[in-house]
Amino acid sequence: MAEITAALVKQLRDKTGAGMMDCKKALEEAKGDLAEAEVVLRKKGIAAAAKRQTRAARQGAIGSYIHPGSQLGVLVEVNCETDFVARTDGFAELVKDIAMQIAAADPKFLRREEVPAEVLDKEKEIARDRARAEGKPDKVLDKIVEGRLAKFYEEVCLMDQPFIKDNTLTIEQLIKTMITKMQENISVARFVRFKVGETAAAQAAEEPQA
Repeated sequence: MAEITAALVKQLRDKTGAGMMDCKKALEEAKGDLAEAEVVLRKKGIAAAAKRQTRAARQGAIGSYIHPGSQLGVLVEVNCETDFVARTDGFAELVKDIAMQIAAADPKFLRREEVPAEVLDKEKEIARDRARAEGKPDKVLDKIVEGRLAKFYEEVCLMDQPFIKDNTLTIEQLIKTMITKMQENISVARFVRFKVGETAAAQAAEEPQA
């Protein structure tokens, strides 16, 4: 077991934003392993954050991101509980990161509950037909469909997407980590992604062929 020094505790605190005593306990649990202690804190933080997510979040900020070349842009509203937190550098960085995530990963929905039933049914049908075509036995089809739906959610739902700066975290986990740091509920309210030419292409696709 590595020696748990004050410097090591401070290093973990600087990295995670957790309290000194929480960092010390996490290091003790992880037997002095800094990376493992971070995992311990993340797990505990996510559990604590879940309790805060029931609280009203009516403050916040609207962030934007314009990709170089001005062909792609994003607007996103991220909420918190107080104007004080909304003005912090940490919150501003989170809003910016989420806007960049939307620009890069192109989510179609905020969370999986927003995926329309008809879209979900179509994806299930595709996954099932694909599994059958691959020769999978009927008894495992439901399991395969479930796994492929999870992958589908990762692609189209912002909260399920791996964070572009750290793919060991989903956006939901990133937000829960920030809830723990800020001691406030934080949530993404809505977003819109613009790409030059998309509207014109969609309209052309809908026009009847002569």
